[in-house]
This record gives sequence, structure tokens and C-alpha cells, in this order.
Amino acid sequence: MKMKLGTMAVAAVMAASPVMADLVFPSLSYRTGPYAAGGIPFADGYADYMNLLNARDGGIGGVMTNVLECETGYNTEKGVECYESTKGQGALVYQPLSTGITYQLIPKATADGIPIHSMGYGRTSAANGDVFSNVFNYPANYWNGASGAINYLMSQGDIAGKKIALVYHNSAYGKEPIRTLEELAKKHGFELTLLPVDHPGQEQKSQWLQIRREKPDNVIMYGWGVMNQVAVQEAANIRYPMEDFIGIWWSGSENDVLPAGDAADGYKALTFHGVGNDFPVFADIQKYVVDAGNAAGAGDQIGTVLYNRGLYAAMLAAEAAKTAQEIHGTGDITPAMMRDGMEALEITEAKMTALGLPGFGPEFNVSCENHGGPGLIGMTQWDASAKTWSLINDFAASDMDVIQPLIDEDSAAYASENNIASSCN
Repeated sequence: MKMKLGTMAVAAVMAASPVMADLVFPSLSYRTGPYAAGGIPFADGYADYMNLLNARDGGIGGVMTNVLECETGYNTEKGVECYESTKGQGALVYQPLSTGITYQLIPKATADGIPIHSMGYGRTSAANGDVFSNVFNYPANYWNGASGAINYLMSQGDIAGKKIALVYHNSAYGKEPIRTLEELAKKHGFELTLLPVDHPGQEQKSQWLQIRREKPDNVIMYGWGVMNQVAVQEAANIRYPMEDFIGIWWSGSENDVLPAGDAADGYKALTFHGVGNDFPVFADIQKYVVDAGNAAGAGDQIGTVLYNRGLYAAMLAAEAAKTAQEIHGTGDITPAMMRDGMEALEITEAKMTALGLPGFGPEFNVSCENHGGPGLIGMTQWDASAKTWSLINDFAASDMDVIQPLIDEDSAAYASENNIASSCN
């Protein structure tokens, strides 16, 4: 039976321990290829936060962190190769930053006893921890995002009888929201049009000609990389109203809107965390990391959407590691202990404030049954003149009456296909 120790007890145990190995956090990054504009700031934010913990705090619980970065190029085969080459180096948790890579790593990492955190991406039904024991996708997933977009539109007026188009990356990622939107269309009476865009997304003329012809009331986009900026420019070219165009959180960074200039003004994007650099943690990153010459990049991405997301992912990993240290009474945690810490993670406003991130994201708890968190979704909007994103509504609940049955159905099918017994008994 595991005994949860207090902070002082953990410190005493660690002080009496021999010198410990680093806490290893692999970063499956992509700084090259058509998706590099998104991969670079995320990887920078992730590494900079871990560097901050080392420089300011002496690591996590007295143990230094070590970020192992491995270039995937957003290529699934390379991502699996990165996993295989780093898993034996003490890897505590993988953040694949790719739905395709995540799908391939789920059985591998589970068999190896290493947790995965596919934050806001990956296999949505992995929110069911009873089936996916080693996979976590808190605090929100793609189906929450689809529901969040529809809930926002309903808050602006009746959507019954309206036409909504989904422009999506023609991959496992882009296809994730389709079933949810189909169910929501039945429930709320809107007409759904599906418009796939093939990798990498530079050719979209036919899709936007169809949008100009059919004049949907709203367009929702699940895009990534160059696809996003092409879509925003194409929307501007046909004078589609930007305030009616909503991107998922991977379609809502500065990279996606700046190339279109003033024409991108009013474009909206979903989010599960805060925007901007008005948080105390950034002053610490400037002091302890950037000014010390230890920034992962040029230091010019700090406070951008995807840098913040990488930082948020690192913060959640660090807090789960602290939780694991407390649960097990040691600083030198194993991947299995890290999994326990992730499953017992509690993020409160008081904790975020203490970390220099007040109001940065919603409070949430993780449990054995729920690896997905609360699924609270916010909406941001781009101001082209100020070149800033603003949160225009608070984080709000998604429609779990629609989403939970889909999670149950998909995870039950996966459990049956793979002979997986309940892990929460």
C-alpha cells in the first residue's frame, strides 16, 4: 500500500538519499519541415520551463531535470524511432506533439510502463483511464474542442438550420472531431459539411471555392502548420467573415494569422489555457534562462501561444513529478511512479498563482477513471492592429452528454480488441 508523505518527509528522505540521476523528460520536437513554425515555440517553452526549474529551484524536489530533445519532423515513423532511442535513458513521460505518433506509441508505452501526456491532442478516448492506464490527455481533448466551438456559436444565437463547415487536416488528427460534430449536428439541427485538406495543406483552392459557393454560416478548422496560414489567407481572399471562422487550439497561433496582415482581424480560436506574457513566470524565465544564455531558442517566442502551450505542458509534467515524489517518498522517481503522480495530479488556482501563472488555466483533478480532465474550453480572438490574442470568454464546460458516450464506446471497442482488463478496480 502506498503512503502519501508530506513535503517535509519527502525532503528528509531525499536529503538522506545518495546522489540521484536527473529526471528525464523527452521532447519529441520538430524544428524542421512544414510544421516547424508550430513545433519550435512549443519545444522552446517546454525546455525553458525545465531550465527555469533547474536554475531557480535546483530542479524538481532537489533533482535536476534533463530534457532529451529528438527531432521527428512531425513524421510518425521518426517519432517512433525517437521513442525507441530515448525510452531506455530514464524517460519519465512522453509528449509526442502529434496525434499520429501518439496512436503508435499508446501500445508501446503502455507495455513499457511509461506514461504519455497527449495534451489537447491524440486519441480522445484515452480520457478513459480505466482502459488507457498510461495515457493522459488532460485538461481537454479534441471532442471537448468541437463541443466548445458549437457551444460558443449557440451562445451567439440559434444555430438550428444553419450551415457549418469543418475544414480539417486529412489525417488522424483532423478526423478526430468528425463524429462529435455529427452527433452535435443531430442534437442541435445544423448542417455539417466536411472539407478535408491533404498534407501539408498548401493547396486549398477547391475547398474555399466550395465555401464561397455554399456560404456556410460558420467555418471550424482543425489544421496545423502551413495549412492554417493558407486557410486564413484563402478565407480573406473570398472575403469570408473572420469573426465566423473558428480554429481549434492548434490553429490559433501568431504564425497562423500574421501572414494575412489586417485581413486576419477578428479570427477566433479555441484554447484550454491563457494567452499573452502578462504572468510573473515570464520575468523569471527572462532572468534565470534567457539572460543567463540558456534559452532553448532565440528568446523571441516568449509569451506567444505555442510557447505558452509548451511551458504549460512542462509545468503540468513538473507538478505531476512533484506529486509522484510525495506519493512515493523519493526524488528519484521511475516512470511507473510518474504515472501515479499524473493520475493523482491536482491543479488549483492557488498552485498556479504560486508558480507565477495566476488564472492561466482552469483548475482540475485527474483520477483513475478520468485521465482527460474537465474539458473546459475558452475562446480567443485575434486583434490584427495590436498583434495580440485576447481571451474573449471564460473557460466553459463542453457537452459531456454527447462526448462521454462516444468516449465509452470507443474505449470499450479498444479494450475488446486488445484484451484490456479494467485498471481501476
